[in-house]
Amino acid sequence: MKKVIVALALLAVTVAANAQWKQYNPNPNNDPANGAAQLLNPTNHVLLMIDHESQMAFAVESQPIEELRNNAGLVAGTSKIYEIATVITTVAEKSFSGPVFPEIKEHYPDESQYIDRTTMNSWEDKRVVKAVNDFGKKKLVIAGLWTEVCTLTAALSAIEDGYEVYVITDASGGVSKEAHDMAITRMVQAGVQPITSLQYLLEVHRDWARSDMYLPVLELSKKYGGAYGLGIDYIKTMTEWMKEGEGH
Repeated sequence: MKKVIVALALLAVTVAANAQWKQYNPNPNNDPANGAAQLLNPTNHVLLMIDHESQMAFAVESQPIEELRNNAGLVAGTSKIYEIATVITTVAEKSFSGPVFPEIKEHYPDESQYIDRTTMNSWEDKRVVKAVNDFGKKKLVIAGLWTEVCTLTAALSAIEDGYEVYVITDASGGVSKEAHDMAITRMVQAGVQPITSLQYLLEVHRDWARSDMYLPVLELSKKYGGAYGLGIDYIKTMTEWMKEGEGH
C-alpha cells in the first residue's frame, strides 16, 4: 500500500514538472514534448550526492582520483547552474571521512546544508529520505562513494520506494574496478539506469537554443569536461584568432 501511495504521489508531481519543462520552448521548431519520458531535465528529478569526501576517495581504485573529482565537479556544477533539486550527504564527516571535495564546495559552499549520517545506506537515515521526498520528484539521480556500498544500497532502497533511479557511474567510485563494475551490474539488473557525468550535463541542457544557459554550460564544460572541454576552448580561441587576423 505504501508503494502505491508513493507511486501515485510521484506521478502527480511528475506530470506537473513535465508541464513546466514543456512550457519552455526557446525555438518554435523544437518540441520538448517529443523527448522520451525517461530523459532527465532540470525539473523532473532530484540529485543525491553521497560521501564525496577525502577519506572515502583515498581507497578508490576504479578510476584515477583526478577524473573522479572532475566528474563530481561537473555534476555539482550542472545541478547548480540549472537549479536542480539537490541533496548532499556525508558520513562521519568530522570524525572520519573528512571534507567534501572542493569541486563540490565550489558550487555548494554552505556545509550546514549537508546531511551528515552514521549509516552506510543513506536511505536508512530518515532525514535524507525526507529531503528527497520533499522535492516531490519521481526520478532520482545518484552519485557516490563507494559504488558498491553507499551508492548501491541507496539505489536499491529508493527503487523499492517507487523511484526511477539513475546512477552517474563515473562520478561514483569503488575500491577496485571489479567492485565498481559488479555494483553497477547489480544495480542495472535491479532497474537502475546508468549514465555518465558529461551525459548528465548534456541531457539536462539538451537544446543549444537555450541562450541564457549557453555560456554557463560552455564554461562548466571547459573546466570539468575533459577532452570535450578542451575542444570547446580550442575552437573558441581559434575563431577569435582568425577574426583578429581578418582585421589586419
